[in-house]
Amino acid sequence: MHAITNSGWIEVITGSMFSGKTEELLRRLRRAEIAGQNVAVFAPALDDRYGEATVGSHEGRKWDAMAIDTENDGEWDIVDELDGEEVVAIDEANFFSPTLVEVCEHLAEDGRRVIATGLDLNYRGEPFEPVPQLMALAEYVEKFQAICAVCGEPATRTQRLVDGDPAHVDDPTILVGADESYEARCRNCHTLRTD
Repeated sequence: MHAITNSGWIEVITGSMFSGKTEELLRRLRRAEIAGQNVAVFAPALDDRYGEATVGSHEGRKWDAMAIDTENDGEWDIVDELDGEEVVAIDEANFFSPTLVEVCEHLAEDGRRVIATGLDLNYRGEPFEPVPQLMALAEYVEKFQAICAVCGEPATRTQRLVDGDPAHVDDPTILVGADESYEARCRNCHTLRTD
């Protein structure tokens, strides 16, 4: 990846669950620290799977983060919490409101490197805002794939399961969980209950 040196920019790491998005984010953060850059990491408060103020991967790696209240339009708190950091990372961008797009644009225009991770599709296989909007505005986008839990093909979808069966199409969009509630699926194996 060629680094833009005259301004800030936005990087988006996206894909289905279990595709390695957070692992990639943690790798980039380690490299930024090795380069002597100051890093600030933010995560939605509602995602406490790895601790209240922690970004964690399914592989068990973690990074301290500041929890942001996304249910009360706390996205601008990201800007307020910064203290000169050159690199700003935002995990699980799909749990934030569309205001996150404005915040990321502001940070990039302020000369910062912004790295956002998140699902590009919800459990229904529909665009999961604000990630698609961020992808459109970003200078760099990487879409990761997982392995389909059913057939072994590349997986781009996240299958929500309820008691081992596909979730209903009318279930709430946001349900925080891991392998007890979700698995990676390819387009052909991804299903929804409609009855």
